[in-house]
Amino acid sequence: MSNKTATLKAGDVEVEFPILEGTEGHPVIDVRALGAHGYFTFDPGFMATGSCESAITFIDGAKGILLHRGFSIEDLARDASFLEVCHMLLHDKAPNSEEYNEFKETITRHTMVHEQVNMFFHGFRNDAHPMAMLCGTVGALSSFYHSDLDVADPDQRSRSAHRLIAKMPTLVAMCYKYNIGQPFVYPRNDLSYAANFLNMMFSVPAEEYVISPAVERAMDRIFILHADHEQNASTSTVRLAGSSGANPYACIAAGVASLWGPAHGGANEACLKMLEEIGTVDRIPEFIARAKDKSDPFRLMGFGHRVYKNHDPRATVMRESCHEVLQELNVENPLLDVAMELERIALSDPYFAEKKLFPNVDFYSGIVLSAIGIPTNMFTCIFALARTVGWISHWHEMMSQPGQKIGRPRQLYTGHSKREYTPIKK
Repeated sequence: MSNKTATLKAGDVEVEFPILEGTEGHPVIDVRALGAHGYFTFDPGFMATGSCESAITFIDGAKGILLHRGFSIEDLARDASFLEVCHMLLHDKAPNSEEYNEFKETITRHTMVHEQVNMFFHGFRNDAHPMAMLCGTVGALSSFYHSDLDVADPDQRSRSAHRLIAKMPTLVAMCYKYNIGQPFVYPRNDLSYAANFLNMMFSVPAEEYVISPAVERAMDRIFILHADHEQNASTSTVRLAGSSGANPYACIAAGVASLWGPAHGGANEACLKMLEEIGTVDRIPEFIARAKDKSDPFRLMGFGHRVYKNHDPRATVMRESCHEVLQELNVENPLLDVAMELERIALSDPYFAEKKLFPNVDFYSGIVLSAIGIPTNMFTCIFALARTVGWISHWHEMMSQPGQKIGRPRQLYTGHSKREYTPIKK
């Protein structure tokens, strides 16, 4: 709390508001008392509104900085495992060996889902979108854990967090298997978090599935790089749902639903669709020219970022994994050739540097997921899998804060004033 204040003059009323300062980022004006004077702020999209106080993630888009609990995303993606990052997001500290092993054991022991969950899937059409199935089955988990739904109990919140982190890979893999008509694969406790997910996705009873170390590491990095991203649409949705006291499974299902929107979780899927539209390397100059033409609606997906005005710090690390995976798998796919040529142009053409249209994390993660063999309709499910730990960390943080109130945004009403109603019989 600083001693600075901001003064607002509205008509004959002059109101003084405190200015609050966090450890990083912009100061905020505390306008909570404004309603008592007959006014509310108007901020569609909440672009200039701080909705909460949080100690989990900090982003400075102008400088290309992303910190989780104070640790840079570059350091975490290169030197930590996803489960280490999960522990850190939940507990505000990097775990020591004993803490990490205990946490890893807890997550590993909770990866199986109740056998009746299998029956839920058979209620969906086999061509249902994976996100539709994921949204439904995540919410349905609350029907199995009646004894752990007291959101005021820290221990119950912790157990729910562990279950969600552990079971999300199993549910996502089940969505994929159901789509393609293959049997569900049970989790294996002898595999890492990422390897277990890959095994549940791609192994079949008829033959052994060999997991490439490069692919396993790339998958783990994708999880790390998508684990949390501050107060975005889906995280804010989870917080708003949780502010009513809703159970954690319902809140995470709400986050899944929000993430499903193409403006949020569908970015890497949109990138692959763009590559499919371009088709071949020889057509790239045509599309580059269209991208530079302001009158043409075509836009290069996966380049630039609405938050990061310089560079996406996640992209640098993901680029390493992308090239490592492509070299390891030696995949023959014309779309990957298109992607690599687009990357070369974007990193060498002065136009892209001037406009700061550098490849972002969605560009590289989309290429990696495609190279691994994951279809585009599963991309957002994998995003949800990774983001679950961020959602549940924010939910847990919010429920731990004293004085938490139910969310109740205001509006600028533009409808009719009061008017008389004529009964239909007249």
